[in-house]
Amino acid sequence: MRFRPILFIAFVSLPLLAHAEPRSCLVVGISDGDTLTARCGHVGSYEQIKVRIAAIDAPERAQPHGQRSRQALSRLCYAEKALITERDTDRYGRTVADVSCNGEDAGTRMVAEGWAWVYDFNGIATRRGGGLFKLQKAARAQGLGLWADSNPTPPWDWRRERREPHWSDAFF
Repeated sequence: MRFRPILFIAFVSLPLLAHAEPRSCLVVGISDGDTLTARCGHVGSYEQIKVRIAAIDAPERAQPHGQRSRQALSRLCYAEKALITERDTDRYGRTVADVSCNGEDAGTRMVAEGWAWVYDFNGIATRRGGGLFKLQKAARAQGLGLWADSNPTPPWDWRRERREPHWSDAFF
């Protein structure tokens, strides 16, 4: 019997396709402006998942605007039913997903209000049509949220600056 790569790819992809189906979950915690905890399933039989909102990166809690960003996501999603559409899993094991609370896309709202940057990891923001970039530009022009600062530090730079040097950093 010959190996059929297309059938193999289809077979291996089935579990990934199953996760693409939106799940209705209850938001039970907000870690920061781009991460929440949700319970999916039924009472007595649920799964608790940590969700990183796709295509955005919000200030860390200890970073300027971090608490206000967290509060903005909390106002939108905490203790609400959320529609969670999985896109990926990050290196920390969190579900990377589009999240909709009260019928509103949480990532879109966070960027539009100036509480998060567009984070185009894996091209998710670009595949969504680039609308997030336009919303970020408008929020910046209006000085909304973190854009009230003239030059806010993106969270990926802020994390890098605070990371402890690795022993190999001395050699490269």
